[in-house]
Amino acid sequence: MVTLYDSVHQFEPLMPSEAAQQPLLAQAHDLARAALQLAGTRAPAELRRLLRGMNSYHSNRIEGQHTRPFEIEQALRRDFSDNRELAARQRLAVAHIDAEIAIESRYAGPDGAQRLYGVDALTDVHRELFARLPASDLFTPEGAAITSGQLRQREVSVGQHVAPAFAAVPALLERWGDVYGGTRRGEAALLALAAAHHRLGWVHPFVDGNGRVMRLHTHAMLTALGYTGGLWSPLRGFARSTDRYYALLAAADEPRRGDLDGRGNLSQQALVDWIGYVLSVCQDQVDFMAALLKLGDMERRIAACLAYEEQTLRSGVRLAALRPLHYLFVTDSALERGEFKTMTGLGERTAGTVLKALLDRRLVASDTPQGPLRFGLPLHALRFYFPALWPEAEADDGDSGAVTLAGKQPSP
Repeated sequence: MVTLYDSVHQFEPLMPSEAAQQPLLAQAHDLARAALQLAGTRAPAELRRLLRGMNSYHSNRIEGQHTRPFEIEQALRRDFSDNRELAARQRLAVAHIDAEIAIESRYAGPDGAQRLYGVDALTDVHRELFARLPASDLFTPEGAAITSGQLRQREVSVGQHVAPAFAAVPALLERWGDVYGGTRRGEAALLALAAAHHRLGWVHPFVDGNGRVMRLHTHAMLTALGYTGGLWSPLRGFARSTDRYYALLAAADEPRRGDLDGRGNLSQQALVDWIGYVLSVCQDQVDFMAALLKLGDMERRIAACLAYEEQTLRSGVRLAALRPLHYLFVTDSALERGEFKTMTGLGERTAGTVLKALLDRRLVASDTPQGPLRFGLPLHALRFYFPALWPEAEADDGDSGAVTLAGKQPSP
């Protein structure tokens, strides 16, 4: 018979000792500086919209519930597959996008970050995800019913980890919130949100959806603390190292490895390894997006896209649209249609034809038939604008061929 965890001391340490934190704090310092700089970068709203879809894609992928990028785009247009299983994954992808928007808005700023460590916030995140789904989707793979926003009312195990007794979950979450919510100092807050991700998984507060809640919580914490600006998320990094993500999560469940491994019930060194991994993933994603968003490179990338459209696809798009398109990207603003056409330097009739082609190819976007224009970011343009950001979307875009851009591209 397995003895269930039922006491708060059994998932100590929740944070490494001060000595063990020192190298992690140095790592967090570098991350904080780079992330804050990136968060202040001007970028078009369409990029942030696309990144939400990418976050949803990666969270699904980590769970082994793969949804292709163009299938997410279809679902956002309420165009769901006739395949029942695929349609359920599409609905879950859209629910993740909508939940991310709602949680970021509700828990914004330092006050929001503080509230995110409450039990009510955790159940709120779970509810935002699952209350958006139809009743037919609310079952675990084993057939158990999922109630949105409800802490589990039965015992569960995950792999080799037997989760704590369900009756102890409220007390464990209260301790979880007290420790991590009380860590407000700069770099230490980054260590806390990384540790909180793991220890939340250890508690396993819900019947299903714990991984998604953990990742949304970490993403929302980084955003509330001002580190993302909507321009990056650790979810992409977790998905690109899924085996390591799960291995380090599991290792941090292990008991203490001897007298030199901290003073809690669980391994301090495994927790340190997990926190270091999370910080490294975040740093990689910040560095990658900072390189992609170098404004000096964007004019060249837009030009490459337009040249491909004009010379290879013969879509009606012309390189003459470079100036207004680059303006829309750099300023993250809108242009009246007349201004846009004037900036091309083409005659009225030719400029109108080019603008129609740009709209057809979704390289510019507008909310109304005659409304102002903003920068567009269709999946088929990613290979030019943001190469390697979402390779799966590039493969799904439906266009064949590409041109090679001059210069070295940032590594993912």
